[in-house]
Formats: sequence, structure tokens, C-alpha cells
Amino acid sequence: MSTAGASAGASAGAIHRLVVFGDAVGSGTLGMDAKRLMRATMYEAFGEAYAAIGVEPDTVHQEDRGDGILGALRPDVPPMFVLGRWIDTLYESLREHNANRRDRLRIRVGMNAGLVLEDGHGLVGRAVDLACRLCDSPTAKEIMTAAPEADLLVVVSDWLYSNVVVEGGRYVEPAHYRQARVRSKETDELAWFHIPRLPAPPLPAAPAAPGGAQTGGGPARGDGPPPTDVPAPELLRQYQAGGDMQVFERNTIHGGITGIRKDRPAAAEGETA
Repeated sequence: MSTAGASAGASAGAIHRLVVFGDAVGSGTLGMDAKRLMRATMYEAFGEAYAAIGVEPDTVHQEDRGDGILGALRPDVPPMFVLGRWIDTLYESLREHNANRRDRLRIRVGMNAGLVLEDGHGLVGRAVDLACRLCDSPTAKEIMTAAPEADLLVVVSDWLYSNVVVEGGRYVEPAHYRQARVRSKETDELAWFHIPRLPAPPLPAAPAAPGGAQTGGGPARGDGPPPTDVPAPELLRQYQAGGDMQVFERNTIHGGITGIRKDRPAAAEGETA
């Protein structure tokens, strides 16, 4: 079979699925016992979340990623369930576990949907790549650093937000998501970030324009006095006033003008005042 034919055959076996990738925050600093507890708690929390939407863990394709879990749901699972009750249950499970604990389990979750192939070794597809990169993106990590009390951060692709989240539904909070661009490896995508129970996640500040250039249409406060250069005559405006048609040409006027008075000439002989 040709390379093109093999590629076409592989693509034909792919099906549209919702992909979920969860990753524990700061797991690299944990010792062996702490890692074991972290992994057990993470699998328990994910299992509870799946059970809350009627999906048994053994019906979800899950791959162990050390300090994370990659999963792909069956095509018949409504994605709104995952973006609603699943997220809410996962959050509550983490909150309960972390209560009064010094070493808390905090998780970032990336979600995307698209064609996914199981090739016998694992999950393959751009939908999988993007879900993982959203979760591991610098933006997601910066948000969790800026929100140390947050137990869970959810990052969804722009497609998933536009087609599922915006529709709302039980436990879905579209107004609490915020958009930011994700750049990682070959990825340059818009994504949506959400921390349950917060009105908005603390997004990193947007980088300033090169050289501090302004993108607005007017001068910024503190730009200094007006330029002293006198513009070319052809660029100067003419101002005409009513009455005797007073014309001002090639004048530069600074400050406000309250009015212009024209003194009357002396009264002609014989004219009464």
C-alpha cells in the first residue's frame, strides 16, 4: 500500500471525540509517597466526575501520563455534560480533598474535540495535541501561579467554547470564561480559560507594543506640550466668523477662546450715540 493510501486508511478510522487532558500542578517537587497519593487522588477525582455524568471510567479511553491523565470519551457522550456537571464534580472533589491540607492537589485541564484515532499504542490526532498544549501552555501555568487558591483551571479550545460553552446549560458558566492566545511549539490558537467559582481567571497582562508604541487613536496623557514646529502654510486652517466676515489665516491659537470682539469705529458726525 502506498504512503498516501495508508494515511487515508488511518484517517478513515478516526472518529470525532471529546478529548480531556488533566495535569497536576507542581508535581515535580513531590517525593515518592506524595506522588503516589497525588496520582491516586487524581484518578479518584476523575472517576467521580465521569460517574456524575453516567460514564464509567472503563468506558473512557484513558492513558497514564505520570502526573497527568489523557482521556477520550465516546462519541455519544454529550460534551455539555463534560463542560457542566463533570467540571463541577471534579472541582468539588478537589476542594474536599484539599480542605485543611498543606500539600494541595491542583489540576489544569485542557479540552478539545475533533477527529481522534486509536492506533493500538494510544490516541492520535490534532485534537489530542491541542488539548495537551492548552493544558501545558505558559498562559495556563501563569494563571495558576497568579491564583494560588484555585484548585482547578479549565482551558477549552475556541471551537469548543463557540459550539458548546456559549450555549450554556446546567453548571456551565460561559460568562466566567476569558479568552487569550496560546503559543506553544507549533500551536498558535485562541483558547478560553475558566476557574470554577471565580467570575474571571487572572489572565497574564498582554505584552506591550514594541518600543512602547500606542495602538490607540489619540495622544496619551503626559505626552508633553504641543510641538513647536510651525506647520506648512498649506496645512493651516482658516477660521471665518459671522458679521463682518472676519478671516484668520495662518494663525496658531493655543488655549480656549471665549469670544472675539470687534470694536466699533467712532460715531460719524451728526450720529447720535
